[in-house]
Amino acid sequence: MSHEAVISVLIFVAVMTVIITEKVHRAVCAVGGAVLLLILGILDIPEGVGYIDANTIGLLVGMMLFVGVAKNSGMFEYLAVKSAKIAKGDPWKMMILFMIITAVFSALLDNVTTVLLVGPMMLAICKEMDLDPVPYIMSAIMASNIGGTGTLIGDPPNIMIGSAAKLTFGDFIMNDGVIIVIVMIVTIIFYKFVYGRNLSATPEAMESVMHMNEKEMIKDPVLLKKVVVMIVLIVAGFALHGVLGLESSMIALAGATIMLIIGKQDVEKVVMDVEWPTIIFFTALFIVVGGMEHTGVIDIMADGIMAFTHGKPVMTMMIILWVSAILSSTLDNIPFVATMIPLIQAMGADGMDIMPLWWALSLGACLGGNGTLIGASANVVLTGISAKNGHPITYIQFLKVGFPTMILTLIVCTVYMLIRYA
Repeated sequence: MSHEAVISVLIFVAVMTVIITEKVHRAVCAVGGAVLLLILGILDIPEGVGYIDANTIGLLVGMMLFVGVAKNSGMFEYLAVKSAKIAKGDPWKMMILFMIITAVFSALLDNVTTVLLVGPMMLAICKEMDLDPVPYIMSAIMASNIGGTGTLIGDPPNIMIGSAAKLTFGDFIMNDGVIIVIVMIVTIIFYKFVYGRNLSATPEAMESVMHMNEKEMIKDPVLLKKVVVMIVLIVAGFALHGVLGLESSMIALAGATIMLIIGKQDVEKVVMDVEWPTIIFFTALFIVVGGMEHTGVIDIMADGIMAFTHGKPVMTMMIILWVSAILSSTLDNIPFVATMIPLIQAMGADGMDIMPLWWALSLGACLGGNGTLIGASANVVLTGISAKNGHPITYIQFLKVGFPTMILTLIVCTVYMLIRYA
């Protein structure tokens, strides 16, 4: 490798190392790495900007703005109370319904936003019924990562993969979505053995839930109707964006713009609530990975994998699936996927059919996030909410449930991929 290639690798490793330590905010780490590449002349500004995936950034900003308006309607609070009443206060049935709701909204919005909105309501209902909220928090985390795997917009890695590979919303539904339904069913059955036997509530507690009024949870009925209509239109837009010839980011930004106009909320507050550190992190990370792509490091890595697997598509697919999951459980899956995308593209340049590899990367990176407490942003966010409410979840406590869940779901995905793509 050239000295520039070595420097780009060292900068990437340094950024990843500091991110893992969590001593410095990951956005600051990524920006620092990007600035170093520019200062040292590895990239100039136009080259660096060229590696930023504007479609991914636009999609994230659009969905964050939309959710910033939608959350003020009280939709999630209504659904949480309604689900508890449908389950008649039965703790196990409540867990199933909470998992399904979390998975569905994680697929339609994104998993971090979903757990931010669902988490506090689950805690409130558990407090009302004197239930241990930890099983519900854990099951919601797993459901959010599983549900987010099934669509183009459900999890940041999918947004990145979809943009790089020019995959549509429908492509994700037909490939990831099919197996995710099965994975979700298997996970619910697994949790029956993990938690189901220990979930119980007194008749008085179950009765107290039945007296809760879900309609009181709706903060703005007019806004709620607008949100429901817009969700339907946005999902339809994502499903048809390939036919319409529009980037997915255009659909998200258009939906957000309309929602900001008709929602009649405080626009400045909505804009301020966007997770700008996450947006900055993504933007800078694209430049950091672009440094390795620019200096030829990615091509060298691709050639190494091809030599190891002898270009056998099935072996390469299985390695990407499992390695993606294991590494994503211990590292942040976003930088990992950002590194793997140009790697897979380089394999395609060598003549390999890389379409199955995209699905292997998507399933591995997203489901791998369930392995450990730091495997995905949703894990950190919801366990943080739980800790603030007096129910901390330790790394080991999470590992005992999360890692077996990850392995089980990967086994299901392995069988699926061998049957469908081998």
